Amino acid sequence: MNRPFKEVLKSGEFVVTSEIGPPKGTNIEKMMHHIEMLKDKVHGMNVTDNQSSVMRLSSLATCHLIKDHGGEPILQMTCRDRNRMALQSDLISSHVLGVHNVLCLTGDHISLGDHKGAKQVFDLDSVQLITTVRTLEQGRDIGGNTLDGTVEFCLGATVTPEADQMESQLLKFRKKVKAGAEFFQTQAVYDLNKLRMFTEYAHQFKVKILAGILVLTSAGMAKYLNANVAGIIVPQELIEEMAGVEKGKGLEKGMEIAARQIKQIKDEKISDGIHLMAIGKEEIVPEILEMAKVKI
Repeated sequence: MNRPFKEVLKSGEFVVTSEIGPPKGTNIEKMMHHIEMLKDKVHGMNVTDNQSSVMRLSSLATCHLIKDHGGEPILQMTCRDRNRMALQSDLISSHVLGVHNVLCLTGDHISLGDHKGAKQVFDLDSVQLITTVRTLEQGRDIGGNTLDGTVEFCLGATVTPEADQMESQLLKFRKKVKAGAEFFQTQAVYDLNKLRMFTEYAHQFKVKILAGILVLTSAGMAKYLNANVAGIIVPQELIEEMAGVEKGKGLEKGMEIAARQIKQIKDEKISDGIHLMAIGKEEIVPEILEMAKVKI
């Protein structure tokens, strides 16, 4: 059984988290295999919440399965699909089920997903959701009503160190800190000098920063990220490195690059840890960590 994530954050050790993507359906065999592989290799497993606006098995149900199997889950909660009543209901349900880590997100636009006719909610944004959690911890809901039993969470949020408009990004970061965020997982970063600059700034607020490491699989993927995903900038030298491998070796090279970045981040203490994303390929996470010589 893993230690509580809040305890790990306070320990000062290099923090490692990764992601679990719930299936689109009830076949959880592959997902459970990933959970078993990762539960002793990372300090926490984020469970995505209808990622990219695609309907899937719920984050809360998956977190409960992780907890039952000895892992430490981090509930991702977006504001896109639920109003303030549903969000609060899920939060107190999460606490009752023993899931005490929450990553608060606004959520991707519905146009990215597979239910383009769905109504977006966005009753709250990520800053307001953090405030809501801290209000519940005080024994009342955001309608001012008293709770019969309170909650307690370790609260996280996201930040983009390579945003085009960095000042507005820092403003939102400060709002999240003031609202009560304890740790931040960054958008995927490839420029470690920019990550270092951001982390040095962020540490004045006594929060933990986990650098987002997204595993590249091809030069085409790197170019797609640059063209379509705000806040992700894959340097040209990495694109050329990916393009230079023989056919069928792209993932192997991407794993090598990820491991190299993780090792540098750890050795040079650039951030407090990493959040490793291998979307749809969670089985490669243990090997990347081994290549980077990172062990929890």
